[in-house]
Amino acid sequence: MVEIIKDIKKELRANMNGIASKAMRDAGMPYHVIWGIELPRLRSIAAQFPHDRRLAQELWNENVRESRLLAILLTPGDEFLPEVADIWAQEFRTTEEASLMSMELIYPQKWATSFAFEQIARGNYLPSLCGWLTICRLLREGGKLMERSEQELRDHAASIGADAPLPLRKAVQATIQYLSD
Repeated sequence: MVEIIKDIKKELRANMNGIASKAMRDAGMPYHVIWGIELPRLRSIAAQFPHDRRLAQELWNENVRESRLLAILLTPGDEFLPEVADIWAQEFRTTEEASLMSMELIYPQKWATSFAFEQIARGNYLPSLCGWLTICRLLREGGKLMERSEQELRDHAASIGADAPLPLRKAVQATIQYLSD
């Protein structure tokens, strides 16, 4: 495991984008280290390493942007449990993490809808964003909700104020649009 993490760090260092890294730091991204590597390149780096739950957890625990994103990309979906999803959701640092986890790990799960509703109900910004994005994707891909669940979503949407962060307002708006279609 230690050797794999060393190899990952070598790849990250080799692919560093100094300009993007500085811009992200200047924007206040909450990480100790930011390599500035864009997501498509991170995907190709992830393809070089084993998808392993323990490796992913080690990477998630680091205070490095790219390590946390790689953790999401390297987590085997069939081993990703709702309990772990809940813990990670409470530890989100950025909208990027919430969005990526929603699309890569939560959306394909059988428990995606219940997880999403739990996160939305909690009302914490980043976990809630993950929940809204998950429901939006499920609806966009043809998923259906029970009438009671639709009403619950509409009630939660009505409680989102104009002062809510823009990514959350956009996710709510898109979800409600898919509900209306």
